[in-house]
Amino acid sequence: MADAMPADHDFPAAAPASPGTITLARHGEPALSRKVRLNCPAYGEWWGRYEAGGIKPEQLPPASLVEIGQGADVVLVSTRRRAIESARAICDGRTFSVDDLFIEAPLPPPPWPAWVRMSPSHLGFFARFWWWFFNHHAGQETRVQAEDRADRAADLLIARSACGHDVLLVAHGFFNWMIARSLEKKGLRKVLDEGHGYWSVKRLART
Repeated sequence: MADAMPADHDFPAAAPASPGTITLARHGEPALSRKVRLNCPAYGEWWGRYEAGGIKPEQLPPASLVEIGQGADVVLVSTRRRAIESARAICDGRTFSVDDLFIEAPLPPPPWPAWVRMSPSHLGFFARFWWWFFNHHAGQETRVQAEDRADRAADLLIARSACGHDVLLVAHGFFNWMIARSLEKKGLRKVLDEGHGYWSVKRLART
């Protein structure tokens, strides 16, 4: 007599997959030079060109980031050109999905007189300060709206990683920080943080 097969309920249930990691990568160095001095209205124009532009040619992402890109199960990318060009360099032929959910938070120039002139880096710092603490948005996305968008981005990343998929997002420095902040509030833990430089990454995982 053949060996009896156990009833269906006798088979051990498959263990649910543990959630995968979420890696947030900043794009490479943009081609637009910061070696200028601008007043606030001119900075607004400069930022518009920055948003539309790509990265410096012939850049190579760190080997560690390329490895992450090759190993990720899901790759998501901001719709900005600098993020798409960076993702192409990281993924080396792999396909990825673009989504404007991940674009950078706005940087409207602070309401200062035209005689004040600084580098784009310094004006960007003060623009972010005025936007974050004083709600200076000049009709663009507000901090509250951007925080809501970061929460939605975090929820999407969590959903894509829920079945054990490792997810890579190639996007922007400050908005990546906002997404990481939201992910931590939702119970994930930061396991790697390389800061805010070009090509830097933050990785989060379920504890």
